[in-house]
Amino acid sequence: MFAVTATQTDPDNPLKGLTLGERPDPTVPDGWTTVTVKATALNHHDLWTLKGVGIRQDRLPIVLGCDASGLDENGNEVIVHSVIGTPVNGDETLDPRRSLLSEVHDGTFAEKVAVPKGNLVPKPAAISFEEAACLPTAWLTAYRMLFDKAGVQPGSTVLVQGAGGGVSTALIALGRAGGFRVWATSRSEEKRARALELGADQVFESGARLPERVDVVMESVGAATWDHSLSSLRPGGRIVTCGATSGMVAPTQLAQVFFLQRSIVGSTMGTRDQLARLAVFLEQTGVRPIIDRVLPLTRADEGFAAMHDGGIFGKIVFTV
Repeated sequence: MFAVTATQTDPDNPLKGLTLGERPDPTVPDGWTTVTVKATALNHHDLWTLKGVGIRQDRLPIVLGCDASGLDENGNEVIVHSVIGTPVNGDETLDPRRSLLSEVHDGTFAEKVAVPKGNLVPKPAAISFEEAACLPTAWLTAYRMLFDKAGVQPGSTVLVQGAGGGVSTALIALGRAGGFRVWATSRSEEKRARALELGADQVFESGARLPERVDVVMESVGAATWDHSLSSLRPGGRIVTCGATSGMVAPTQLAQVFFLQRSIVGSTMGTRDQLARLAVFLEQTGVRPIIDRVLPLTRADEGFAAMHDGGIFGKIVFTV
């Protein structure tokens, strides 16, 4: 089968290890099944893998990709939940031994992918395969951050740092549909304008002083925006962080945390049940993922190059 594989890692030149070509069909362990992939979406996770982050060298070569929609063995339209783990208190993301597809097991950038049978979610007919492929990582992460981890009610003000990426665009669209007042930041004037079109109430340059402090800050940027996120938060407010694309180490003025009783909450992915509810939420509200471009899987290298350059707004989707 045709697949997109990481064959080596290089932190300075990650695209060097990207290989497109034939791979053996997946093996199917007991309790697993195969999905014929119709569409799959690119994430920063895939770029980090090529940089050598979160992957053991003895796992290479490995098929990349976390997200997929397609057909199960009975021809049903499904979405693949990419977290492989044993639920802890009903939440598989709390399993310390969990992994994502493409970390231990081959991922979704292929004609077929093997997954546990319990990881399949029905795809609503109203959502296209391309749209559904955007959900399992970026959109599920945003859904969990907003409706589980944020701890605020509709009408609250939510600041989204770094408008443009998959998670941040999902946060804006879902936040608008969920009744939040959404503010967004970006260094790019074009991305700020597009964030307004997407549903943001106000947009600001990165690091700008805000008209007032916000209830929650949604963080996926990390070091570059961390100080601004903390200083933009009202007393008693909360930062929800799911990643750090600009750097993992960010100094924190601890007095701003304990004296003003602010909270910092980590959030990773979401559960299989949350993915199912997210699909229903999109079906009921009419909200759809923002897709920057759709490419055939045979041109996946173009999508990786675009993400590496940073000039995208929304998701890059590959069709098979």
